[in-house]
This record gives sequence, structure tokens and C-alpha cells, in this order.
Amino acid sequence: MRLLSYRRDNVLRHGRLDGDDGDDGDKVDELGDGDLFSLLQQVFPLRDVDLPAPRGRYRLDDVELCAPIGRPGKLLAAAANYQEHVTETGGAPLDKSTLVPRLFLKPSTCVAAPGEPIELPELSKQIDWEAELGVVIGRRARAVSVDNALDVVAGYLGANDVSARSLDYGIARDTDDKAVWFFDWLAGKWFDGFAPMGPYLVTADEVPDPQALPVRFELNGTVHQQGSTAGMIFSVAELISHASRLMTLEPGDVILTGTPSGVGAASGVYLSVGDRMVVTIGDFGELRNELR
Repeated sequence: MRLLSYRRDNVLRHGRLDGDDGDDGDKVDELGDGDLFSLLQQVFPLRDVDLPAPRGRYRLDDVELCAPIGRPGKLLAAAANYQEHVTETGGAPLDKSTLVPRLFLKPSTCVAAPGEPIELPELSKQIDWEAELGVVIGRRARAVSVDNALDVVAGYLGANDVSARSLDYGIARDTDDKAVWFFDWLAGKWFDGFAPMGPYLVTADEVPDPQALPVRFELNGTVHQQGSTAGMIFSVAELISHASRLMTLEPGDVILTGTPSGVGAASGVYLSVGDRMVVTIGDFGELRNELR
């Protein structure tokens, strides 16, 4: 089941996609006001039989898609979670037995809607892409085991962890200092619009194995990333379990799970005004955004 958030008559609403694609195009069965966070506060797990009765039916082309969860309480992301991504940028292969997942937070102001233009920041000329599987938490979870971790998932979505690979503040700094490097790397994840998500939330019951999903990224029609979630160092379940040992996970929290090889930093290709990005995770639909 595909669920979506959208604006209709300039009001934020959510609904269920009916992809019959008839003569009049795909339809949306409207379920309520607010984005999908509103639904998660009422229903979990997200099963068709438990959803509110539709209160209207509209053409998908007549609504404006929004991010499924517009302002997640916590937007977590996993760094260096694909071995091939680690090595493509010159890093040594990681030994999982001596590591824990490398999680960091992105501000909720990073979230961008499908089709929303992303503004290039003035502080960097090296803006990169990272196609990623996003995981949406459906119920409160604290210290959940790996075996039970997927039980707290409401659904999955496509995401793009847009990243500034360098920062120029206009002052001389010691960039060999590890602290300077780390905080620049982290701040490079924080710009407005640097976490497009969508177009839909695919409910967990439709994704029996989140480690078997193709991950694809296109820039201006050219494929740069072509991987699989099978290449993760830490699985979705392991990421959730680890995060829940550090903090309480709550409905609407989102975890971005890392990116495979093919990022711009490996080839020296960075984003420019007018570039068109397309992220495709499995058959979740295409997440499209343009740079301005």
C-alpha cells in the first residue's frame, strides 16, 4: 500500500494511492488532514483494513505532493554503511565486528518534498547526492532487539542525503584538525532541503525484506548509482536496534540507512543549478528534485 501526504486546496492532507492508472490517471483516496504523522498517531501497523474510511477521491495530478513526514521528530542517518561507498572515496574496508553504526542527526528543516527545488548553499561549491532507503518508525521503541526491530517499522520511502563535501566560511582554518574536518562534514548535512523524501510511504507489509531493494540514482538522465540494500554493513534491523539503545524512537521518526557507491565525491562531479536528480528505491516510485 502506498500512502502519501499532499496539499489540496492549499491544505495539508494525507491519503492512499489507488494506482489503477485508468483513463483518468491514478487516484488518491483521501483519509484525513495533516501529513502521514497524523495517521501514525491513530493507526499502527498501517494495514488497509484499519485505515479510516475515505472521505473523498481525487486525481493524483490534481494534488501537490509533500514529503510523507514533513517534520520528523528525529531524522537520523547512517554514515559509511555500504562498504563500496567507503572504499570508493579512499577509505579502508570496515570490519563490522569492531564497529557500531555511525548515526548522526539532520535537522527537520532538511526535509524537502518530491519535486521541490533545492537551493544550493553559498557556503559550498561541492554539493553531492546520496540515494538512500528511508525507514519510518511507527511505534515507540526503546532498546528493541534486532530480532524484533522490524516490528516497529511503519513503512519505507526513498530519500536523498544531499551533502556539502566542503565548507568555505571565508576565514583561514586548520582543515587538518580532525575536529574541524568532522564538524565541517556534519554541518555539510544540515542545509535546508538536504533531505528530500518520497514520493510515497510504502507500508511495511509490502517490504518483507528491506535488504533486497535496488537503489538507483540518476543525474540529468545518467545513472550514477546502481546498488542494492543487500550491500549495507549494518542492516535496517541493526540500525533500528542500535538507535533505540541510544534514544527512544517515536512514531514519525525517520532513519536514512546509508548510500552505495557512485557519489559525486568519488568522481569529482558535483551538483549545479538546473541539475535534475532522480532517486529510485525498489518500486517505491521516483523521487525527483531539481537544483536552483
